[in-house]
Amino acid sequence: MATNRTFTMLKPDAVEKGHIGAILDKIAAAGFKIVAMKLTQMTKADAETFYAIHNERPFFGELVAYMTRGPIVAAILEKENAVSDFRTLIGATNPADAAEGTIRKMFADSISENAVHGSDSDENAAIEGAFHFSGRDTF
Repeated sequence: MATNRTFTMLKPDAVEKGHIGAILDKIAAAGFKIVAMKLTQMTKADAETFYAIHNERPFFGELVAYMTRGPIVAAILEKENAVSDFRTLIGATNPADAAEGTIRKMFADSISENAVHGSDSDENAAIEGAFHFSGRDTF
């Protein structure tokens, strides 16, 4: 059974370029309800923990540096089939391959600075949401 919630993170490049409002508008227009949201900055330890699945990959150090270079917007979104619908809305990881009208096609510059994170499964949505928010932060 698909969850009705997913986790997203507007990454440092999107925040730096002032795209928060435009991206949130696209999310709302797609029918998502924001049930928790905050502007925060990940520490090196936070980023290493959050992206631990990639710790053996050659790009891990660059990923941690990128994710800690500035603020992010973390949010929990609610909608029927939230994970799959949000993955469709954000588009392919590489913005060059993303469909027209997707968030990454519109706001990302490269595969490594791709504007937004979206959970890839119901299980990861719960884990990632819990990483950034306590139970009292969501409705």
